[in-house]
Amino acid sequence: MANVSPTRGDITGHPDASEMRDRYARVLGGRDVALVDGPVFLLGLYCAASPWIVHYTTSQPALVTHNLIMGIAIGLLALGFTRAPERMYGLSWAMCALGVWMIISPWIVGESPDAGVVWNNIIIGALAVVLGLVCAATAAKAQPRP
Repeated sequence: MANVSPTRGDITGHPDASEMRDRYARVLGGRDVALVDGPVFLLGLYCAASPWIVHYTTSQPALVTHNLIMGIAIGLLALGFTRAPERMYGLSWAMCALGVWMIISPWIVGESPDAGVVWNNIIIGALAVVLGLVCAATAAKAQPRP
């Protein structure tokens, strides 16, 4: 009787093994920030919706527009981290800048904001700074050293 069961051989001798390893490393190489892009997107979504959640749409109309635009910007950064992380590594520090701006924006953009508005933006800004630092640290760790 013939042996028809397939035998598993070692793939290291395959002529395309090195190309397959390189392609696999290239595909998985930029996914180090993948654990951060979800929370960044949720932060952007909350930032955009926060004027209606905290109920300051009538008392701070300038901050409503500001937080909506900033939330969309943070959400777009998150989508960029998801779609092309290797290209977005350089913009990790932009999250920190957006976070610092969110912290100081109630006094610059708003008109005598109350404590709820101020704390809302401080918390959003602090989370953006922390997530930006995590993105930047992950990106710095993932980039090859010459």
